[in-house]
Amino acid sequence: MAGDEKAKAKKEQMKGKAKETVGRAVGNESMTAEGQAEKSKGDLRQAKEKAKDTFKD
Repeated sequence: MAGDEKAKAKKEQMKGKAKETVGRAVGNESMTAEGQAEKSKGDLRQAKEKAKDTFKD
């Protein structure tokens, strides 16, 4: 299960980064902000999983 969550976090990070990049390229501030939010959500999910791994041992 932890692997699924880590994969979901990576996917969210990549999707957010791509959306942010496209938003900047076309000058769409809304899309840029949305991408940043998705990327942050992925970062938080990844940090949570790393913390769970740390305390698992």
